[in-house]
Amino acid sequence: MKNVVLALMAHPDDAEFLCAGTLIRLAGLGWEVHIATATPGDCGTMVHTRWEIASIRTREGAKAAKLIGATYHCLDERDGMVVFDKSSLGKTIDLFRRVTPQLVFTHPIRDYMMDHEQVSQLVRAASFVFGAPNVSQVPRAPHAAVPHVYFGDPVEGIDDHGRPAEIGTLVDISKQIKLKTRMLACHASQREWLRAHHGIDEYVDAMKRRSAARGKDLGVTYAENFVQYRPHSYPADDLLGRLFGKESK
Repeated sequence: MKNVVLALMAHPDDAEFLCAGTLIRLAGLGWEVHIATATPGDCGTMVHTRWEIASIRTREGAKAAKLIGATYHCLDERDGMVVFDKSSLGKTIDLFRRVTPQLVFTHPIRDYMMDHEQVSQLVRAASFVFGAPNVSQVPRAPHAAVPHVYFGDPVEGIDDHGRPAEIGTLVDISKQIKLKTRMLACHASQREWLRAHHGIDEYVDAMKRRSAARGKDLGVTYAENFVQYRPHSYPADDLLGRLFGKESK
């Protein structure tokens, strides 16, 4: 049985901000990596139609994933309008059935954007129920079980009250920062728009600042932070801590 990790986020480039360094480390350990987005990012433009930018951004997502041998998926929900309903949950469950992850990364439960919160809710629902035989017509793998689920940082590392976000498991990504930057830079449509708007390469710089801030928390150059979801029936052991224990706390 392969070890499989799924990063399911709202938009193309979210995984590159929140967990790409850790995905790189997992790939290096032989894990099969999947990066998925609920939307194709069809509102992330001031110049393209929704169809044009969706095509551009999904290609960028696939290009970034390919850099680490990962597979990219898109649920094709609408940007800015992600909701928790039967249709979106069905798509999410089907993705879990096809991938059968043992480890899942997603957005925190509370964040500045509702797309992020809705995706976090979809992940929590699908991760619990996808192993039930009758929940999907997609064939069920015999080893399907409730996976380890971790939330990445909210944007800027602050919660919905503007307070510093909780520190959970910190993973040293100092050696992975260059490749993480290359993955983020694949999202040129967003990088160029923000660079033109701000006059500096804020897109990449913002990611590095956040990674450096978490690195300071750990006492290294760059790190990523994850808070584990541990309610009833979910694995309680810290898988990331076990895998990267010398770099995590």
